[in-house]
Amino acid sequence: MHLEHKRGDIMEVDWAGTTLTVVERTTGKPAKAYIFVAVLPWSGYSYMEAFLSMDQEAWITAHINAYTYFGGASRILVPDNLKTGVIRNGKDETIINKTYLELAEHYGTAVLPARVRSPKDKASVEGVVGNITTQILAKLRNQQYLSLFDLNEDLHHHLNEFNTKPFQKKEGSRSSHFSEEQPFLFPLPKIPYELAVWRVATVQYNYHVSVEHKNYSCPYEYIRKKVDVRMTRNVVELFYQGTRIASHPRLYDGLGSYSTTMDHMPPEHRKYLTWNGDRFRKWARKMGENTFAVADFFLINPKVEQQGYKACMGLLKLGDTYSQQQLESACKKLLQHTSKPSLHGVRLILKSEGEKKIAEEHEENMMKTSKYGITRGPDYYKMGDL
Repeated sequence: MHLEHKRGDIMEVDWAGTTLTVVERTTGKPAKAYIFVAVLPWSGYSYMEAFLSMDQEAWITAHINAYTYFGGASRILVPDNLKTGVIRNGKDETIINKTYLELAEHYGTAVLPARVRSPKDKASVEGVVGNITTQILAKLRNQQYLSLFDLNEDLHHHLNEFNTKPFQKKEGSRSSHFSEEQPFLFPLPKIPYELAVWRVATVQYNYHVSVEHKNYSCPYEYIRKKVDVRMTRNVVELFYQGTRIASHPRLYDGLGSYSTTMDHMPPEHRKYLTWNGDRFRKWARKMGENTFAVADFFLINPKVEQQGYKACMGLLKLGDTYSQQQLESACKKLLQHTSKPSLHGVRLILKSEGEKKIAEEHEENMMKTSKYGITRGPDYYKMGDL
């Protein structure tokens, strides 16, 4: 059936079956170069580019470059059923690859893949691929290029000739017809689509996910949940059930590096980060001069002050458990025995003082029971004559 295409309505895309050769400079070994072709059916205006693979990165990059070349995006995108674009294309359901769908949404176009084993659904690109193969690729098949850049430069030179060549059966050329079609294309977004890679990760107990040996935080409520991780060249985003829960600049420094947002932390962890040396000293001074002396030692003794924050935080937690008098008394006793106090020493003194107090209270209670209770004498326990 003859189809009447509308201006700017469809862009058809495909890989050409013919490959060219790029010679690797270092090894001298030839490598296949695969040719991506895109065409606007109304005008026949075409684009082509060579890649060293047909993986998803090449597929997405080719589309971005085609949109840039055309200066706009069509309303409908018609690809073949490659796994880099379409996961499943059945009678009742079509599932588009997530990255490919993102690309289409970024440019405001809809993906309508050709039916399986129905090349006539994208007859325009099939025809252009045939023409490009006979008119361009056939001329270049015996050429050897030392880089992909050189190959694409030559391809684009021949592509310009192909688009400006007059039609045989009608007036004008692909290029002249395209000048009428281009205004009907969707305008391009200000920022081109950035290729994204998706991963699935589990949120660890430290409320971070680990991807490519880098760690990114998300709200602590999602600990042990599985989240989707979207990674671009510059940004890492975390999604839970389709909702974005975190975003970080992508890390490229050493292994095991962390990107942590304070709002993602549990309250007690946020509290810890708000403390510094001056604040620890101010709190310890209120508790007493001996507590201040111990805290000051924790902060001065390490090479870096921050190394003493953990011990100071432990001292602070003891202040929540014991009274001000008990903590001050324990620090005083510790300083009387050593000039190098430790958090462990403070804990031992507080524990021993607490046990001593319990023992004294128990003894006092026993004395009260003996004074007012009934005490049985030794005669009570003697065995009588049988």
